[in-house]
Amino acid sequence: MKIFRIKKNLTKENTSCALAKPSQAANSGNRSRRMVMLSLIALLLLGMSVFSACGTPKESITVLNYGKYLDPKVLKLFEKETGIHVNYEEYITPENMYTKYKAGSIDYDLICTSDYMVEKLIEEGEVNTLDFNNIPLYSNIDPMYLDYSKSFDPDNTYSIPYFVGTVGLLYNKTMVDVADIDSWACLFDPKYEGKIIMSDSVRDSFMAALKYKGDSLNTTNMIQLSEAQHLLKEQKPLVYSYLVDEASDEMIAENAAIALVYSGEAAVAISSNDKLAYSVPKEGSNLWIDSWFMPKTCQHTENADKFLDFLCREDIAKMNFDYVFYETPNKAVYDNLPKDVKENETIFPPKSVLDNCEVYKSLPPDATTEYNELWKGVKAE
Repeated sequence: MKIFRIKKNLTKENTSCALAKPSQAANSGNRSRRMVMLSLIALLLLGMSVFSACGTPKESITVLNYGKYLDPKVLKLFEKETGIHVNYEEYITPENMYTKYKAGSIDYDLICTSDYMVEKLIEEGEVNTLDFNNIPLYSNIDPMYLDYSKSFDPDNTYSIPYFVGTVGLLYNKTMVDVADIDSWACLFDPKYEGKIIMSDSVRDSFMAALKYKGDSLNTTNMIQLSEAQHLLKEQKPLVYSYLVDEASDEMIAENAAIALVYSGEAAVAISSNDKLAYSVPKEGSNLWIDSWFMPKTCQHTENADKFLDFLCREDIAKMNFDYVFYETPNKAVYDNLPKDVKENETIFPPKSVLDNCEVYKSLPPDATTEYNELWKGVKAE
């Protein structure tokens, strides 16, 4: 935030002493002019004080996060406890975030985004290392999630996990053979024609096809990618719709039998319709990790550290968990959750399931272009 300072140049006049006594009218006029001048100076000083109180950089922080991904009450509590104002912005996709950040019009102090985009920005030299001495409550983060984060932040020096989850199958128990749902094969089974919702996301839809074939979801092998595209083209007549956020709503309404969704959406949908359940197929899936990092544009490091520490605090992390309802990496929160929530495998899958998953990697530009072109080929037919 730029601070506009008002600069005053006060000129002192040298006047000669008059031998004659000034008239009463002259005295009155001089007093009036002095009063006007003093009033103007007072107003200028007051204005400068207001600018300083409202705009001092050390009393603010600018944060960029996914939409609806932090309890608004958390921001108010942080501002109340610290006196630091949070300029809070939201975005929809990691690519949208990248565009906003690279535009350079705003100096963001902290950003939360997905694993592969954190990796991309680290590779581009756009991320500051964190000083964990200034973030003591970082100790609340479960080391298991830090190990998973090493896939994109090898030494855990740049990022702090915020929420974690999987991509899997949300299904209606009355509309499918439950035995089919342990494999990605069900998405390509003609008996579910017109009852399948696929993700309108190139990486997620290709992930399902690649894992079904036994390939890595991060492959750049053109033969493997072409085979996955062929599979997705053959599947297209079976698909009810390609959706993202709306998929859970369609499943709650029982308009489809199976949907490729994120675990958090699945948990919310299941709470609204007890016919629904969630599965991570045996071939493995995507383990996603959304994390906070400090970009090179950070102007208020001390305040950013305070905000990160605040988010790691147990009561604050619990508020965000209740608001988002995704898997929290905060062990202090997890340890005090009710037993039934801890045992909810949609939110907290067994470690064996997570170990069978892969984290998305940042792909080279030519591979990203190839994925996008292949996806256009799927959607065009």
